[in-house]
Amino acid sequence: MSATAVPFSYHPKAQTDFKIPLLAGDNAYLGDVFSSDKTNPEKPISAGLYRLEKGEPLVYTYKYDEMKIFLEGDMTITDATGQSVKATAGDVFYFPAGSTITFTTSNYGLAFYCGQRKHSDF
Repeated sequence: MSATAVPFSYHPKAQTDFKIPLLAGDNAYLGDVFSSDKTNPEKPISAGLYRLEKGEPLVYTYKYDEMKIFLEGDMTITDATGQSVKATAGDVFYFPAGSTITFTTSNYGLAFYCGQRKHSDF
């Protein structure tokens, strides 16, 4: 057991109550609920929510590794190789650094993500 206790962080109702900030266009939202960059700057990890609403696609090139688990709705995920999958609730994706991903949706989609990056590095 560690000599110094470290508390965990708790974010009640984050999936339903967190106001996700606009990321791009007028339909792509992304916001970190938590980032460890202040407590662990050498190995930061950030996690939060990503929401895409019907409209323009979001094309994003990852500079870091990230995983997403889809919570609601659907999104079509397409990479630069042409691989394409319709993601629905319960699906998990891994996006390696350097991958370029296009996100589209028929109506909306909501995902939880966890990426190996600092808070503002998206």
